Amino acid sequence: MAFEETVKAFGMTNMLIESEIDQLEKSLSIKLRNEISKEEGQNEIEKAYFPQFAETLRIEAAEMARSYELFYCLEKTIRRQITEILELNQGTNWWNDKTIPQQIFTDVKKRVQRERDSGITPRSSDQLDYTNFGELGEIIKSNWQIFASVFNNIKAVEKIMSNLNSLRNPIAHCSMLAEDEKLRLDLSLRDWFRLAE
Repeated sequence: MAFEETVKAFGMTNMLIESEIDQLEKSLSIKLRNEISKEEGQNEIEKAYFPQFAETLRIEAAEMARSYELFYCLEKTIRRQITEILELNQGTNWWNDKTIPQQIFTDVKKRVQRERDSGITPRSSDQLDYTNFGELGEIIKSNWQIFASVFNNIKAVEKIMSNLNSLRNPIAHCSMLAEDEKLRLDLSLRDWFRLAE
């Protein structure tokens, strides 16, 4: 396994261990780690407005934080892997060298322009950050001759990306994940990292 993959695997393993500790603390109503209290870490806006939200919503948000963190790290890791692999094989100008399916290229261009027109701070200077999760899978599939050297099976990539995309929707749209879906997220994370073994 390459050094970068070893570091990524170490990071994801650490996240999974922290998640297990969080679940253990919650289930046993104990504190195993000494962390800054929420009050100490809050800024003035959080102190003024967060308590005004219903307690049930605050509890749900805390429960969903782990799922969001896991998915955030995974999606950023997938984007980084795509970039590194395409740069290695196509050069640094891979985004403009017809490596990306035309529809995705066009849609990203529109998203970037829409963001510029809105006057908000751009989310990124990297066009890949403007793709949605489903499009990441399409980029891998359309460049399978390159990605086949890293991932061992295109059908497995399609299935795992589809599962992850389904799990992403409730996370991104502020809906609670059922316990089965939390387990499915954990398994999908493991499946993703197993693809490159």
